[in-house]
Amino acid sequence: MTESFAAEAGRLDTEVARALGISRADAQRAIEEGRVRVNGTVRQKSFRLLGGEAVEAVPRDPGDLQPEPGPLDVRFEDEHLLVLSKAPGMPVHPTASHRAGTLVNRLLGAGVTLYPGGEPDRPGIVHRLDAGTSGLMVVAKDEPAFTGLSSLFRSHDVDRRYLTLVRGVVTTDRFLIEAPLERQGARVVARATTGRPASTEVEVRERFEKATLMEARPRTGRTHQIRVHLSAVGHPIIGDRRYGGGGDSADRLGLVRPFLHSWFIGFDHPVTGERVEIEDPLPNDLAKALAAVRR
Repeated sequence: MTESFAAEAGRLDTEVARALGISRADAQRAIEEGRVRVNGTVRQKSFRLLGGEAVEAVPRDPGDLQPEPGPLDVRFEDEHLLVLSKAPGMPVHPTASHRAGTLVNRLLGAGVTLYPGGEPDRPGIVHRLDAGTSGLMVVAKDEPAFTGLSSLFRSHDVDRRYLTLVRGVVTTDRFLIEAPLERQGARVVARATTGRPASTEVEVRERFEKATLMEARPRTGRTHQIRVHLSAVGHPIIGDRRYGGGGDSADRLGLVRPFLHSWFIGFDHPVTGERVEIEDPLPNDLAKALAAVRR
């Protein structure tokens, strides 16, 4: 649906964002895609408006997703769902300001049918991994799988296990972290009074001089949960610059993202009842970092 307005003076992208109530990134994308015209002419995002020009814009609706080519590392697939290993650095689904380069775009590009229920920009997505986290996740292709998987995640009946390398020597072999979490801007913080309940079970796999390899099993599915919980107990994930895991230890290991990998997922298939259990070894960047710590 085309939206028209009389411009105020200023840059075109800034004025489109203001007039339509969208982010500047979305305004720039609309301009670059030729969906904005000034007095009937497509202009550059930096075009200077004098004020009074007639601007026509066609915003992209939520769910208007573009298929993109690229490889997918599928580990299990049937007509209802698939399990794949997500590459690090790839967001799972588009957002209002990030429409391309996501796992959903790539799945659509590969011709995978994704259940369209739920949120328009998240077809088939029943759980997520952070962009910097690699490893296994499950995607729904039809309504029975989507409904069944959503129920399994709500009841915490999906066995998810992550490998992570944290700063410092963890002395307790196994323990449970229970700390309510609350979003605060781009960060998530542990906040007992107003946060949402969150719990993560952690177990030591291997100890080193200044680091510990651990397995984390989230019992709940809050945003950044493992990262914030480990940071809250004084053992941030190495490479996680947002939550205290950056610095020399990450630089020495060549880590440009958190050492966090979803290495195992297990669940009862929501349609067939078959038990699905998949393992995924550490990707090259994390395997090299771990080898360096062991030397």
